Amino acid sequence: MDPMPSTRTIDEAALRAALATVDDPEIRRPITELGMVADVAVGADGVVTVALLLTVAGCPLKDKLRADITAAVGAVPGVRGVEIDFGVMTAEQRKDLQSRLRGGGGTEEPVIPFAQPGSRTRVYAVASGKGGVGKSSVTVNLAAALASRGLAVGVVDADIYGHSVPRMLGADGRPTRIEEMIMPPQANGVKVISIGMFTSGNAAVVWRGPMLHRALQQFLADVYWGDLDVLLLDLPPGTGDVAISLAQLLPNAEILIVTTPQQAAAEVAERAGAISLQTHQRIVGVIENMSWLELPTGERLEVFGAGGGQTVADSLTRTIGAPVPLLGRIPLDTRVREGGDAGRPIVLDVPDAPAAVALQAVADRLAVRRESLVGKPLGLRPA
Repeated sequence: MDPMPSTRTIDEAALRAALATVDDPEIRRPITELGMVADVAVGADGVVTVALLLTVAGCPLKDKLRADITAAVGAVPGVRGVEIDFGVMTAEQRKDLQSRLRGGGGTEEPVIPFAQPGSRTRVYAVASGKGGVGKSSVTVNLAAALASRGLAVGVVDADIYGHSVPRMLGADGRPTRIEEMIMPPQANGVKVISIGMFTSGNAAVVWRGPMLHRALQQFLADVYWGDLDVLLLDLPPGTGDVAISLAQLLPNAEILIVTTPQQAAAEVAERAGAISLQTHQRIVGVIENMSWLELPTGERLEVFGAGGGQTVADSLTRTIGAPVPLLGRIPLDTRVREGGDAGRPIVLDVPDAPAAVALQAVADRLAVRRESLVGKPLGLRPA
């Protein structure tokens, strides 16, 4: 019979190192760094017991943590078994965690990280003049395409009245609250927040301007986004309260205009883009959606006419006095709608489809992380 292993054969430093490789599924940082590991005990029989503190009782990702910890600790030489004793953080411990994540004392008013001078996150506000042009479909597919390229991506469903992003992205989880901080659910590699996650069923949201402003502010400041490469905001159509609030809260946001080829839609889209003259925001480009329908014969049927996207781009270029490119033309495809209903973006589900290829090409043009100027010498010398 093999002799009973001694606890001295298991290196406790190796156990800690193994635990440090396990990330919290929501926060995406090591559980050791977040203060979640309360204790590690090694039994005489080679069984390691990990006392783990969950941020909230009934954590939906408890099983994921169990599996990851068991795999990591079980790989340490000498370990014959892993047991996890789950507990819950106290209010004080949660406040300490909130402070660590925000990098401050925890008592100051939450700030919007994307509005800070050192932010390296590219912020794109997806806007349209009128509804029904496929703005949300474009937003969701661009987000999924960018995330599939290895970028850290977040989406704010800022269309408070007509929120649809969670369904289209396949995000059926609920946000987790840690004191005054909100952890957003993820789907298809994208973090997402929407007012639909806080309402009961399909209840309507009946708010006026100040409430809309506060909701957008909370989505940007109270939600823990982590270190994002790209943040997309799906705006409501038109130039109303949310567009004005966005300009106040995120003056560095760049505008993406979505239109259809129809001239009537293009005229309205021009007005939506022209608001950038008043808000001093940059228009990064125009996306023409539903450009044509490819028939079985190979012919293109221009259901909504032709040229609207280029018309908007040219008009905004003249109005603003700076180049506004047409970033892409997205063909009509029933699979875009089917993927949206099923929560599976076409860029992931059918990546070779013409619409998916066109959307991926636009994502390639947007997949640039802004470089921070903090701490960088500018090469200036006194005359």
